[in-house]
Amino acid sequence: MDSFSLKDKVVVVTGGTGILGGAFVLAIAEAGASVVIIGRNKERLDQKKSEVEAMGGKALAIQADVMDETQLTAARDQILAAYGRIDGLVNAAGGNVPEALLLPEQDIFDLNIEGTKKALELNLWGSIVPTHILGATMRETGGSIVNISSVSSKKVLTRVLGYSMGKAAIDQYTEWLGVEAATRHAGKIRVNSITPGFFLTEQNRRMLTNEDGSLTDRGEKIINATPYGRFGKPEELNGALIYLLSDASKFVTGITVTVDGGYTVYGGI
Repeated sequence: MDSFSLKDKVVVVTGGTGILGGAFVLAIAEAGASVVIIGRNKERLDQKKSEVEAMGGKALAIQADVMDETQLTAARDQILAAYGRIDGLVNAAGGNVPEALLLPEQDIFDLNIEGTKKALELNLWGSIVPTHILGATMRETGGSIVNISSVSSKKVLTRVLGYSMGKAAIDQYTEWLGVEAATRHAGKIRVNSITPGFFLTEQNRRMLTNEDGSLTDRGEKIINATPYGRFGKPEELNGALIYLLSDASKFVTGITVTVDGGYTVYGGI
């Protein structure tokens, strides 16, 4: 038996219509699982579901907001009615929000407090709420929960305080829940995370590239600080993802797998 296979498993991906989440959805389906795509945009949900089915996979698309407990409870009931269980949960919903960004011309003390809170809450509670509603179904059957961290939780990135605090909290939450779930539920539930480096997404594209596709000053600094000399490609996260969701990692919990082209370990010389 291939321990890296997801055959016959049911895996939920929140934020499954985004750049990274969408790549996760396709990788999970390719590995043999029935994939449940959760997102807010119905058109994008239907498109991603069609992509999975076009490659011969099985998908269920559910429109829901990860911050809304009522919507997620309804999503949980729909998933259980369709499949009877949840074997994996990938918390890919998150990202920055425009009002949380500290602009270059602003003083640090002009930070938008409400916007910063919003970014923090999205990136922390946007994973905690789905975990405690959808992950709770794993208490009897077992399963794997994968959170998405960021290199901004390891190194200081200017301008994105709320996002960075949310991801730093995700690191702590992953370790805490990994320990608590293992000790309280006889090792049936494991909790880990992936720490991506820089990948072009809808949220950061304008900060890293100009309209003509050239790099901004910030983008150039990132590339120069990345030993691989480029941004990551979404599919380059798939190996870590499938490992953490599959039985290949059945004795692994509370860790993060960093996929960043060497960014976080590079000393600059």
